[in-house]
Amino acid sequence: MIDIQNVTKVYQMGEIQVHALRGVSLYVEAGEFLTIMGPSGSGKSTLMNVLGCLDAPTEGRYILHDQDVSHLSDTQLAHVRNREIGFVFQQFNLLPRTSAQRQVELPLAYAGVGARERKGQARAALEAVGLGDRLDHRPDELSGGQQQRVAIARALVTEPSIIMADEPTGNLDTRSGEEVLRIFQSLNEQGITVIFVTHDPEIAEYSRRVVHIRDGLIETDEARTA
Repeated sequence: MIDIQNVTKVYQMGEIQVHALRGVSLYVEAGEFLTIMGPSGSGKSTLMNVLGCLDAPTEGRYILHDQDVSHLSDTQLAHVRNREIGFVFQQFNLLPRTSAQRQVELPLAYAGVGARERKGQARAALEAVGLGDRLDHRPDELSGGQQQRVAIARALVTEPSIIMADEPTGNLDTRSGEEVLRIFQSLNEQGITVIFVTHDPEIAEYSRRVVHIRDGLIETDEARTA
């Protein structure tokens, strides 16, 4: 599903070059549950941005679903981000005055799905994460864990094959974090590829493969027993 080969990423900060990735190669099969771990500044978030087609590598190849990502147009990349990959972030990124259902409808609206169909799909996605009774609630009427579940439903609603989550429990208490992580486990059991990015080893316990990155290089790539 994902095959990156000798990927580098260099940012120009004035006269200084910052080498965020220094030749990373990684293969991810469909249906895997993978955690990318590393300390702050290790390059893990840059790697997720490249994998999620949010940023382009400076050098190297990225093959996604048998397509060389570097050959895709901006329109095609936008389609990949909207339909093939769902994103979940630490900050939830919800609109403050918008109901849960409308939040989840947004990716479908961008994709041109009709109003009636997207309402039904948004409701189904929210029910899948246990929020069928919170459709009309705004973020300020929801707990942190419920807000993150809205964000997961929004990532799910286009039926992506991959979900990428950057520190998905970083703003949650222990109980809410565990509930959210169990949702990701359930999604993976349904066949969705899940990729976590975190510095927290407790989150990595939920995945079956852990890649450690430091100074823009992969240090270890370890399979975990169930």
